[in-house]
Amino acid sequence: MTDLFDLTGHVALVTGGNSGIGLGMARGLARHGADVCVWGTNVDRNAASVAELEELGGKAAAVRCDVGDERQVADAFAETLERFGRVDSCFVNAGISGDGRASFVETSLEEFRRVTRVNLDGAFLTLRAAAAHMVERGDGGVLVGTSSVSAIHGAPRGQAYAASKAGLSAMIRACAVELARYGINAHSIIAGWTETPLTSDTLHNATFERNVMKRMPHRRWGEPADFARLAVYLAAGTGGFHTGDEIVVDGAYSIF
Repeated sequence: MTDLFDLTGHVALVTGGNSGIGLGMARGLARHGADVCVWGTNVDRNAASVAELEELGGKAAAVRCDVGDERQVADAFAETLERFGRVDSCFVNAGISGDGRASFVETSLEEFRRVTRVNLDGAFLTLRAAAAHMVERGDGGVLVGTSSVSAIHGAPRGQAYAASKAGLSAMIRACAVELARYGINAHSIIAGWTETPLTSDTLHNATFERNVMKRMPHRRWGEPADFARLAVYLAAGTGGFHTGDEIVVDGAYSIF
């Protein structure tokens, strides 16, 4: 570990941090000395993630929170501050997928809102809470949103998911500009096809794998560990000049 990426004393909040990409980020942050608070709705996964992160070093805790519920977000953020005293970086990773069954013209408003409630409203509520805390504290911070390649290429039968992720990226850009004066940096991560509990069934569908893997230059799916070093780099960048970026982590899928 070098001083440049020593996160000792740094407090990171990772929503959806009890599995998948979020847990991959949390592992990287913990290994570099950060204290990590995980938000998730699955109590068992929350407990397992805390046990794992504590073994990596530093303090860890989990808070049960449905990020689409404004009151739960407010309460969860207050509990996070009570436990850790501050939040230096906030990784907005909690998300759900669409059901993928209905065509666009058959998609109900209820289904559209089910997805955007978590992926977009939840991101807004979490980012707003973190930004308010960072502005009030007055010594900067980092906001990071996990977006998707679905935001930059056509995703048939995935309009709700794609819209939520494109909206998140746009919201992050606006935060980067508005909050720069407070020393707060903001970035979105454009995640490609990654092996997580959310995507596993899709990635291992024989037809899907046959059609998509040939467009993966690395000839493998992404892994949560692929996001660990990036999380550390971004968390360490408080007050730096790098902000407002959309960082693509997809093994060159989107440019192949």
